[in-house]
Amino acid sequence: MRYFHENEAIAGKVYDSIPDILTTLAQRYIGDHPKHSFLFRAYHQGGFRRLGDYRYDLSLNEKCVEAHAGQYVYVWGKLWSEQNTTLNTGLNCYSPVTIYVNGEEVFKSELIQELFPERRTQIPISVNYGWNDVLLCFVKTEVGFGGIYGTASFKNFPLHFLTPGADRQGQEGWLYSEPVDEPVLSLPRDGMTEEETGLSWYPRRGWTDEEQSMGSFARIFGKEKPAVAYAWSKLDVTLPGSTPIILKGRHDGALTLYVDGTEVYSAGSSGNFHVELPRRYGSSDLVAKGEIQTLGVSWGFTLEDAERSGSKGWRLKSPHPVAGCSDPWLYTGVFASGDEPSHADIVRTDTVFDDGAQGVYWRVDLPDTHVRPYLENTHYGKWNYPLGVTLLGLLQTGQELGRDDYIQYVRQHIELSTSFDRYGLWDREGYGAAGINNQLSAIDSLDDCGSFGSTLLAAMEFGDIRGGRDTADRIAGYITDEQERLEDGAFYRVRGSGEMRQETMWCDDLYMSTPFLMRYGQLTGDATYWDDAINQFLMFRKYLYLPEQQIMSHVYDFVRGRATGIPWGRGNGWVLFSLTELLSILPHDHVKRSELLQFYRDLSEGYLALQGENGLWHQVLNRPDSYEETSCTSMFIYAYARGIREGWLEQPEPYLEAVRQGWHGMTRLSIDYKGNIYGVCRGSGYSFTALYYRDDLGWNLNDTHGIGIVLLAGIELYKMNQKLREAHIDSSVTAAQR
Repeated sequence: MRYFHENEAIAGKVYDSIPDILTTLAQRYIGDHPKHSFLFRAYHQGGFRRLGDYRYDLSLNEKCVEAHAGQYVYVWGKLWSEQNTTLNTGLNCYSPVTIYVNGEEVFKSELIQELFPERRTQIPISVNYGWNDVLLCFVKTEVGFGGIYGTASFKNFPLHFLTPGADRQGQEGWLYSEPVDEPVLSLPRDGMTEEETGLSWYPRRGWTDEEQSMGSFARIFGKEKPAVAYAWSKLDVTLPGSTPIILKGRHDGALTLYVDGTEVYSAGSSGNFHVELPRRYGSSDLVAKGEIQTLGVSWGFTLEDAERSGSKGWRLKSPHPVAGCSDPWLYTGVFASGDEPSHADIVRTDTVFDDGAQGVYWRVDLPDTHVRPYLENTHYGKWNYPLGVTLLGLLQTGQELGRDDYIQYVRQHIELSTSFDRYGLWDREGYGAAGINNQLSAIDSLDDCGSFGSTLLAAMEFGDIRGGRDTADRIAGYITDEQERLEDGAFYRVRGSGEMRQETMWCDDLYMSTPFLMRYGQLTGDATYWDDAINQFLMFRKYLYLPEQQIMSHVYDFVRGRATGIPWGRGNGWVLFSLTELLSILPHDHVKRSELLQFYRDLSEGYLALQGENGLWHQVLNRPDSYEETSCTSMFIYAYARGIREGWLEQPEPYLEAVRQGWHGMTRLSIDYKGNIYGVCRGSGYSFTALYYRDDLGWNLNDTHGIGIVLLAGIELYKMNQKLREAHIDSSVTAAQR
């Protein structure tokens, strides 16, 4: 099978140079996924909360207490899509509902859905490139009002909806209308102002005149108790020169101002301030610390702009852009006096500040509106298991080729997740579902933590990663104490994000667990983690090994009491790859090493017999009529090349030939000259029939299940070639010396 014209194969363009192939692959990936950070958005806490499955609880009884049966309320949001596609959404009805997408009706509830709110309905919606209006029209009944709606697959597509209309552009969440007696004649569309729709929309978006007069700190945090609060902005000097910058304003309550950590003003009571600063071109942190001691009075500060202050060439800007709010100040608090964080520690966006209770983060000067980070990249900054192996491949490629930029790209991607790990847990607790780290903050399976966690540990060998050790410890705790196990200690899946995962053991889970356990045991010096990893291989062998073919079944189904008997290619690749990782760390004198080494040899022999005529292995290993699959081929190349290099194979010659044929085939059939990778099976379910894997489980272009392992295969082949060449030179020198 050929995925592209033979003239476009990478092998012919770089004359089979492994470093050039690896560089092309790495740079294609990095170029497609640049280092963009999280996007911060304003979120109104008076809107709808997301649930643990990332759908929104659009309960309207509490929002519209004056509504009566038969009235209508519209719930309006919008979604961005990078392409024309179909998104799978899920709905539970508390009451009748009609759903419109881009002005077209796509769903209308039926009696069975309305009477049984516990029933979840899958609703595919077609979306266009760009912004897409999503409008739900609910009808109030005597027994319910509203529903639950959102993504049908939060692990892969944790959709968050944005506030539509021109008035709150960029905020996260939905608007809901006032109750009306009849459906509107013209549906609202994005770009309209709220007034243009003819409806009143909630939650409210502005302060009352009375609230405006209270002062910024008081209207945001209240004034019922003595407290300390902070505001943070950037003083951006846009014109160089020698004239000073003048900050003028008024404050109610005590106020201290800091510029880049240096105190420039302090007063213990209300008053006016006039501060002259040296004109330093560029941006500086401007922090205002306010304190209220007298209850019920105004509390806050105002700062005149450059024109009114009499010194031009400066402005205030937000220390971090927040979509949905144009104000240049961020606010956090409140803290008890004497227990507040220092002004130096406050200038961070990855920290939940200790207020002596649940913790606090940043807010903006709008009613009940908080700042929250959201991951809107498809890859960079995302935490999931295929990206774990992708980044491991990039990391080792950078190390082997001397490309520190690759190493730093990987470390910065990982640190974006780990530095916000504590925040993500806090966000999920407070808001129901975090806008970042959707899997890391809601670990309920090995998929969520082990693969990426192993890469985290590998990346930490190159230097400290902010939050890395705490995240690794949390993953170890989950695997050891929370992951479901059989009585013999073997991992299996009782629950998960889909029904298909119930009461099953997947050979994939050896990769989702054992490389992390081996690296974590190495980090901590605690051999019990190694013992656990070893036990997993022995137990999985008991349930999934097919001795007559010396390969592994993909899944054992405990409901049916048997293995599926289907040797899915990538699942088997994970097994041999993970066993290779284990043997690379396990001491040579370990009591179980010989047994595990023999298992490696048995599996290697079984897979060797199933290599395809073009050098690639097949999607179903023992079905040559299934497509040639790139990711499993890469893993077998990796494991064989590592085994040859380490001397694990008693007769290495046939494996050496298999490695050569596999790489030769991939670089001519699966990898084009631009670094695109073809023939990588998408994420799988499981079945007792090979036809599911062969016919229904297709491949994706540049699927992250394959990118990293192709890089790792190339690295191991490169190392093997160097080792064999050095061994040949050494033997030649020895012979010559005789």
